[in-house]
Amino acid sequence: MFRLLSLSLLVALPAFAQAPATPQGPPPAAQARPPRPPAPTRDPHAPGYVQAKELPDGAIPPSDADGNFIIGPTHPTAPEMAVKPDVPHGTVYNFTMESKDSKFFPGVARDTPPADSPQSYTTHPAPFTRKVAVYVPQQYVPGTVAPLIVGADGPDPSLFHALDNLIAQKRIPVMIAVSIGNGGAERSLEYDTMSGKYAEFVEAEVLPLVEKQLNVKLTRDPNARATMGGSSGGSVAFGMAWFHNELYHRVLTYSGTYVNLQRPTDPALPHGAWELHENLIPKSAAKPIRIWFHVSDRDNMVPDGDVMHDWVAANENMAKVLAAKGYHYQFVFARNAGHTDRAVKEQTLPEALEYIWKDYPIAK
Repeated sequence: MFRLLSLSLLVALPAFAQAPATPQGPPPAAQARPPRPPAPTRDPHAPGYVQAKELPDGAIPPSDADGNFIIGPTHPTAPEMAVKPDVPHGTVYNFTMESKDSKFFPGVARDTPPADSPQSYTTHPAPFTRKVAVYVPQQYVPGTVAPLIVGADGPDPSLFHALDNLIAQKRIPVMIAVSIGNGGAERSLEYDTMSGKYAEFVEAEVLPLVEKQLNVKLTRDPNARATMGGSSGGSVAFGMAWFHNELYHRVLTYSGTYVNLQRPTDPALPHGAWELHENLIPKSAAKPIRIWFHVSDRDNMVPDGDVMHDWVAANENMAKVLAAKGYHYQFVFARNAGHTDRAVKEQTLPEALEYIWKDYPIAK
């Protein structure tokens, strides 16, 4: 098992741009909201969905295959997710960052909106502490430049377990993983906003801190850099590669929130992450992005009658537009599973990692 070490860090770092001013105002009275009904089970063969290959129960796609696949209904844990005593184990360094030192995300909290107008809300300043975990494989040679994977909603022990085993098996390159905690109350602001801001925050404030404190060197080659995340962490992972393709070429997402959750609305991209498959990808030249992504049959659906709040439809649309543009992608539809389903991740993460790195040279 990887070793855990902790560092206490409080550092002010430079940034690309100042964060925009945040509107303020008195919080409206909190009102109870009715619970959201469970999402319906969607049929992967429903009209309008992509044609996909249905695999035998318990099977997953091969790591060298592009296209659309259906897995389940059972989801056995991949053997590469187990802790193996006979492989080299990386070290995980944990530290924190204070939002008050950030030029990008100094900390805001959203006030409770009225029940009859859930999108009408104000915010107020609210500094927070962000957790960051950095996995350094035992095979890393100090002073050398390493490939990189940046993950949202960290720390992510399941990722570190998979890296231990896959690196030892030489199925992926020796890489450093930077698993970044979200901003808590401002998570949606960080992840659902369609812009390059989050990638710029990582580049200017997180990665220099990692290199300085841990004495590692992270590659600047976008072909040797990956992003990953689940739910809104998935949409920001893809956004990092889309808006800053000079920084990232590889993406892995579970139940990606490619829907319209962006608030406040950006007039240039009024439908938030739905714009990715509605306009941005189909109306742009193909970019060098290789992506593995997933959705579940019981994935999220906001019961407002707006298809732009349907996670399954959004991911199906992503598969359509990526295929039309000739991207290398693997799309997995999981039966008998929910939003960012843990069993699905435990079943598929090793293969997903191997897929996104498949065309990268690995020293055997």
